[in-house]
Amino acid sequence: MFARAFRNSVRPVAFAARSTRNVGTASRVLRQAQPLNSGSINWENPVKDAEFFVSGQNGFLPRQDPLEKLPEQYKELEELMNEMPLTANNGKGLLALGKFGEQVDARLPLYDLTGVTDQRLLAALFRDYTFLASAYLLEPCDIQYLKTGSYGLGRQTLPKNIAVPLEVVAEKIGAKPFMEYALSYALYNYKRIDKSKPAKYDNLKLIRGFSMCPNEHGFILVHVDMVSNSGRLVTAANDTLAAVRKDDRGLFDVSLENYFQGLLTINKAMDTMWKRSDPGKYNSFRTFIMGTKNQPMFPNGVIYEGSPNKEPRFYRGESGANDSMVPLSDNLFELTSQMPDNPLSKVLKDFRSYRPVNHHSFLSHVETEARNVGVQKYAMKNAFSAAVLLKNLDQIRDFRHRHWTFTKEYIIKNTTHPTATGGSPIVTWLPNQLTSVLNAIYNVSGSIDMSKLDLETQDIVDAIRRRGVSQLRVLEREVSDFQQQKEYADQSKYAN
Repeated sequence: MFARAFRNSVRPVAFAARSTRNVGTASRVLRQAQPLNSGSINWENPVKDAEFFVSGQNGFLPRQDPLEKLPEQYKELEELMNEMPLTANNGKGLLALGKFGEQVDARLPLYDLTGVTDQRLLAALFRDYTFLASAYLLEPCDIQYLKTGSYGLGRQTLPKNIAVPLEVVAEKIGAKPFMEYALSYALYNYKRIDKSKPAKYDNLKLIRGFSMCPNEHGFILVHVDMVSNSGRLVTAANDTLAAVRKDDRGLFDVSLENYFQGLLTINKAMDTMWKRSDPGKYNSFRTFIMGTKNQPMFPNGVIYEGSPNKEPRFYRGESGANDSMVPLSDNLFELTSQMPDNPLSKVLKDFRSYRPVNHHSFLSHVETEARNVGVQKYAMKNAFSAAVLLKNLDQIRDFRHRHWTFTKEYIIKNTTHPTATGGSPIVTWLPNQLTSVLNAIYNVSGSIDMSKLDLETQDIVDAIRRRGVSQLRVLEREVSDFQQQKEYADQSKYAN
């Protein structure tokens, strides 16, 4: 029904000849928008000394470069980390030889980390122990996958020399004792080649990896490159909220445009994934970033040996869905509250619990404040503000559509495994969120008084509407076709 209504409501694009007088002054002003940082924010990072400290300067990246090498007292752990990857020391590493688990059992001491308080060291230890845990549990699955194309069973028990220190560190930094996107695999896993230059792709190298091949390097560091632009989002989000509180329409419009420019830069960085990580090579390291929840390799979860908690553990695997940029956008523009009330949206909310404490706090603050001041309602009171809001929604759509395209090209074309690394249903979960933002585009664009817009902005609005119509039509057909395949016939059992 929505698709038909959306398609029928599209206005024809006005291609009338323009004079410069018809181009709105507001459009020209917004093209020159600069970050403002109004300073009007009543939120503070609850964990002041944490490595992940949200600010307009570093955004969602850590406040200082990740610790590259562990201190000498953790020599055995550091050695195992260096020997672990499929490719290590210009030859085959322990994972490629199928000997990582036995070497962990034989060589890794049971380190006592209860006295560690240094936040940078805690962050590095968490990163390294989560790498150890995933490699240990999933090593048999990778070997089986290379032989047969199926994963078989992982190790069902995490030994105490990994489990106990991992739980200690996780509790200290407020994380789940399993690999995460920000705290482990991506955002605390890079080093700058030139410390005087920013964390952009060409200035980055990996610290840890399961493969350490060029494709894993590209896969991880494109994400770091993207998030290096998130400071502009943080600043613009704060300015947007401040503008509504003060009823400052000029500040509001410029802040929305700044947010749009930030998303545009992030999407451009995201698009470089195609040339930096070969879709056909993704499965050479994907096994190791899977979790223990909704994965057939761990039907009964995983026991953490030596832990007071004797219950089996079910954790989601590392996923870009744990990133904070799109959730910030969803919260600021009140999309989170408009998500459909279904099991797939509940999975989304569960994903959002896998992130640093300060990230989680900031996102919750923005969601509450945006709802209290009514960001979307305020935008819709003015046609031009609504058009700039629509541009932001279109960038969120672009991000989610590209993520869905990655899923099809990197995963579905190369495996019939029914779930993503985070345990979400592979062919229905991302379309759920993409459809939601297309709904929002429909609602916002259909409520704009086009007569109050200059011709340039009218064309922008029309182009966004048309793109949404086309994308929705294709998306509905794709999901329907995938669900006709026996491998994806019962995706609902993974929506929990």
